[in-house]
Amino acid sequence: MNRNDKQAYDRGTSLFSPDGRIYQVEYAREAVKRGAPVLGVRTADGVVLAALRSTPSDLMEAESIEKLHKLDDALGAATAGHVADARKLVDFARTTAQREHLRYGEPIGVETLTKTITDNIQESTQSGGTRPYGASLLIGGVENGSGRLFATDPSGTPQEWKAVAIGGHREDVQAALEDGYAEDLSLEDGLALAVEALVAADEEIESDELNLVTVSEAGYDIVDEETIAELFADATEDDEDDESGETDESEE
Repeated sequence: MNRNDKQAYDRGTSLFSPDGRIYQVEYAREAVKRGAPVLGVRTADGVVLAALRSTPSDLMEAESIEKLHKLDDALGAATAGHVADARKLVDFARTTAQREHLRYGEPIGVETLTKTITDNIQESTQSGGTRPYGASLLIGGVENGSGRLFATDPSGTPQEWKAVAIGGHREDVQAALEDGYAEDLSLEDGLALAVEALVAADEEIESDELNLVTVSEAGYDIVDEETIAELFADATEDDEDDESGETDESEE
């Protein structure tokens, strides 16, 4: 295969390479990895969504960076990757949810909304003149009294999770979630686990860089700064205790 053939596969969004890959989709996944980490935790009472909101400059207003979004009364999303792409998908999700209310007079299901979004994402991988969305979403909500959590992929694939992280430092955050997750977590436990996982991935973050929401039958609730500060203090204190314990064992 000559160089021009390789470039053709590299540039086309609807062409498979000889080894069965769509390079533009893989590049879109890399864009997601370069974003700040976000995570979701499914609990017995609903879903917790958390995001690290870091600013490139002290002069930027942190509140202008949106990583967590309300989609419906009991539906929320967390985004990672290109902000503009993520915003388009969030707008599409909100429109889809409102259309369900108008047509059927009831809220859309979490799985139904997720698959509608991923169908829209997938179309951009097989149409000429388009590119894949460089963003992934975590979609959490309550359906039939139970919390459900889904993740989308730039290829248009939906997956359901108990707890999952996307964006930067994904491996470290996911490892912390796997260590601390339990089926019977309450919303409060889920919030604590979310903060602990983000702290474990980056020890230099500050509490004002964290955003958290809960999605339950009571609705979409933004966690206030005071509660986040308390959760952050507990997480950093536990982290310091773990480090001191490891030091004591090494000295023995």
